[in-house]
Amino acid sequence: MRLTILGGGGFRVPLVYKALLADHRRTGITEVALHDVDPGRLDGIGRVLDALARDVPDAPAVVTTTRLDEALAGAAFVFSAIRVGGLRGRVVDEQVALDAGVLGQETVGAGGIAYALRSVPESLRIAERVARLAPAAWLINFTNPAGLVTEAMSGPLGDRVIGICDSPTGLVDRVLRTLRADPAEVRVDYAGLNHLGWLYGVHAGDRDLLPGLLADDDRLASIEEGRLFGDLRELGAIPNEYLHYYYDPKGTLDAIREAPQTRGAFLREQQERTYREIAAREPLDAWLAAWREREATYMAENRELTGAGEREHDESRPAGYEGVALAVMRALARDEPATLILNVRNRGTLDILSDDAVVEVPCRVDARGAVPLPVRPLPAHAVALVRAVKATDRLVLRAVAEGSREAAIQAMATHPLIADRPLAERLVDTYRAELPELAYLT
Repeated sequence: MRLTILGGGGFRVPLVYKALLADHRRTGITEVALHDVDPGRLDGIGRVLDALARDVPDAPAVVTTTRLDEALAGAAFVFSAIRVGGLRGRVVDEQVALDAGVLGQETVGAGGIAYALRSVPESLRIAERVARLAPAAWLINFTNPAGLVTEAMSGPLGDRVIGICDSPTGLVDRVLRTLRADPAEVRVDYAGLNHLGWLYGVHAGDRDLLPGLLADDDRLASIEEGRLFGDLRELGAIPNEYLHYYYDPKGTLDAIREAPQTRGAFLREQQERTYREIAAREPLDAWLAAWREREATYMAENRELTGAGEREHDESRPAGYEGVALAVMRALARDEPATLILNVRNRGTLDILSDDAVVEVPCRVDARGAVPLPVRPLPAHAVALVRAVKATDRLVLRAVAEGSREAAIQAMATHPLIADRPLAERLVDTYRAELPELAYLT
């Protein structure tokens, strides 16, 4: 079977291939097709994958191409991990927002909206090509903002597109280890939107183990999110790490402003250096050093602001979006049922949103696809925020469908971290002036 990776010259592609090398017999993948619009990055990542496969005699073959239709032909699975506008676009996303006095993280606030306005049109084009050229393929979406992009792609692809993110999986894994609970013997209540979710129940039979953890300061402080958010008793839940942008926007904005450079600027410099080093020396060593640096500096401003300490990172544990992606692929390809937190159509799971809204919830995955599992209603404190951000998502989709500057402005003005019409107008017009990919908004 062929696995096609769109954005195949991307920095995290070796993580997927490395995980695949350890498990490709169970997935049945015999060929990996990398597609990217940047032939230089594609060549560099191809070199890293060759190095990873050096001592694996039956490793899946790797082919590279800059032609989308060629990459999709014959694909059984498509991983979409594109970045429209590259890291240049991310730098603009972040800096324009900061200059306007608001947060501009990659998937949160003004920066996330600008990124979505670039990501969605190309993702729709990809979904339409997949529907035409590989109608039996499953598309697993990594492209951010993952929930919103997955919702857009579900138009052409229906339930054959599944969005993934490693943040909720990592949170649940850390909590269950702290509780010493067997994942196979508990049921979790985790729900919300991508980068906007809460863990609010860990059920072992008739017992909810989470209140005991929230009441234990020492155990809670052993978890990254416990250190990041502090006392969570009143919430009665553990938020996804990205909610720190919403819970302390001023503190986070100040911390980011005081940093030497934005996250996008750091990654742009790091990756430009790394791709040069991949071409000049042992490619795997160059890539691995950069990846470890990237992990160590993730959300550094938030953790420094709260005293949360260094990011937990254990390379011996299956982690990251590559682990989630391979688990989804195994379940689909081999009909091995699995329970995973994924981005899928709501189907009545959260009664505060429409059935076709994409939500992030536990799902049962098998050869028929991913079906959301029942969860308790969201905590009352989460409802208004989820509704507001989903309203922003819907306005972004309208802006793309209609090429509408006005809808893009409404999306900015609706978002709770902006909530100001004149500011929204300035943001949209500045992004349009600096990002050629947004010229369609008129």
